[in-house]
Amino acid sequence: MASVTLQHVEKDYGSLRILHGVDLEIADGEFVVLVGPSGCGKSTLLRMIAGLEEVSGGEIRIGERLVNDVAPKDRDIAMVFQSYALYPHMDVSSNMGFSLLLKKAEKTTIDGRVGAAAKRLGLDSFLGRLPRQLSGGQRQRVAMGRAIVRDPKVFLFDEPLSNLDAKLRVHMRAEIKALHQQLKTTSVYVTHDQVEAMTMADRIVVMHDGYVQQVGHPLELYDRPVNTFVAGFIGSPGMNFLPAKVAKAGKVDAVLADGQKLRLPDGLPLEDGDALTIGLRPEHIRLADDGALKGEVEVVEPLGLSTQFYVRLANQQACVFVMGRSNVRPGDIVRLSADPAALHLFDPKDGNRIE
Repeated sequence: MASVTLQHVEKDYGSLRILHGVDLEIADGEFVVLVGPSGCGKSTLLRMIAGLEEVSGGEIRIGERLVNDVAPKDRDIAMVFQSYALYPHMDVSSNMGFSLLLKKAEKTTIDGRVGAAAKRLGLDSFLGRLPRQLSGGQRQRVAMGRAIVRDPKVFLFDEPLSNLDAKLRVHMRAEIKALHQQLKTTSVYVTHDQVEAMTMADRIVVMHDGYVQQVGHPLELYDRPVNTFVAGFIGSPGMNFLPAKVAKAGKVDAVLADGQKLRLPDGLPLEDGDALTIGLRPEHIRLADDGALKGEVEVVEPLGLSTQFYVRLANQQACVFVMGRSNVRPGDIVRLSADPAALHLFDPKDGNRIE
């Protein structure tokens, strides 16, 4: 195992800069998830760690070794791709052991490692099958097994669950997390799914337009997002953003676009008339007969365990999430409340958090 260190890493395609000076320290044995929308640079960064893309600037180290100019096969990494990348004419056993065969490892060594990995992944009875005879989840396990038998210093995962159905994704992400807890190998995992990031990561790296927006533990990003991008990307359903202005009259209130008022926390550097964006997570809004806010219900989504509905608030649609079943119906006027401590305040000019 080894740490991975990125120092001011840049990537250019001609005059177009894709990555802008990424600095990141991944500890030995850590599971780090790179998350962000399509085009943010997360897969490009992963491919640079793997050696599949050249580094335009900065340094990448695996352990103490500078690997900028080291060939992918010599970096002691193993990569699991979205497309599985299995050899269709080879059975499971041969696919899993092929990298060791190329290294001219002894047959007993290959058989031992393949057998151990297959047992760990529940593939014991599939070793003689071809990839076309396997389900999507089984093929992904084979791809993971092929990485495991190499016993690498670092695992790299490039959106490995994107081709699976929703139920199987949930199952496989639990398997990958459990596998990491057993092997304790440094892992870098790329996804655009923030639920995968929240449930699997030791730390999350949120990226946008080639820049790292925030790095932290999942709940750290959930509780204290540094800007509106992170706040809107982390959490499901997403955070509501309500434009408002500060009104000071004894206690500090925010006046929303529809004239309703919301109490703000004390001690913030706000002046009367300041514009701000209020971030409010759907699960932090409560139905309350004496609530300070009211709005008309537009859409109701019963989920069984919980209910999600959308209310016209501050001249826009806001999402409310409550546990259990609710009797609200489209067209109802409901009263809502929110604890001032649950509010997230952002500067509307740059989107940065107001402390």
